[in-house]
Amino acid sequence: MPDLLEWFEKHGRHDLPWRQTSDSYHIYVSEIMLQQTQVERVLGKYSLFLDRFPTLLSLAKASDEELLSIWSGLGYYRRVLAMKRCAKECEGILPKEVKKLQKLPGIGKYTAHAIASFAYGAAVPVVDVNIERVLRRYFALRGSQKDVWQKAAEFLNKTNPKEHNLALMDLGALICKADPNCASCPLQNSCLGKDAPLKYWQKGKRSYEKLVLKCALWIEEGKIALTPSTTKLYQNMLILPQIKPATKPIATFKHTYTKYSIDVKLFAQKPKEPIVWVALDEIDRAPVPNIV
Repeated sequence: MPDLLEWFEKHGRHDLPWRQTSDSYHIYVSEIMLQQTQVERVLGKYSLFLDRFPTLLSLAKASDEELLSIWSGLGYYRRVLAMKRCAKECEGILPKEVKKLQKLPGIGKYTAHAIASFAYGAAVPVVDVNIERVLRRYFALRGSQKDVWQKAAEFLNKTNPKEHNLALMDLGALICKADPNCASCPLQNSCLGKDAPLKYWQKGKRSYEKLVLKCALWIEEGKIALTPSTTKLYQNMLILPQIKPATKPIATFKHTYTKYSIDVKLFAQKPKEPIVWVALDEIDRAPVPNIV
């Protein structure tokens, strides 16, 4: 599809730092960070992470606390712990083959194909949510995701597979969005779904499980009282202690995380042990989630 590649050359997101390297480790880091996370948020963490852990070997030797601290703000914290397990198994280098990549901790079908394509130039399809949206509309697909992957393989430009996959990804991110700008699409003339794009992809309302957290907000001598999480929600991280309040809340706020919609109520009440005291000016280096 020359029109697609010409569009990508002019309008693609070439300035993204992980687009300017073929280092498999760097691309792996970016792909894991980008899962369920906005590009803008990843841009603030990507270089910092690579400066701190420049190789798979350095990642394998990192402590969980170090990893969770630098990952703070990206969410889905189990991802970075899976990266450590992956680094230990790789022994310094990621394999080139999709099947071998998929056997590693935390690497699923999409990530394995993305690493193979973007780092090693393999002629394999890549299907993320943006590419799936493009392909469903372009081919008027109503079938399963397996059908989408099959069509992606048939549609793949085997001469320029990396550029083709990146072009489809950017087309979905910039043009063929939930509310598409069909007039600017380089594939509009041959798109089977252009007359009814919402028929093949319509953004649905996401449902969240509701939680209410009653937390202590207690500070002494410039240090905040935190506690190790005992639940899977923020596993291995420091969180605000949950309490049985004796007073009215001093503040409330809402927070969303993975599948949860959380109402947080804060109370000026000293929590019981165990308390981990963290200096306020060092909180950015502590393993705390966004909610803290």
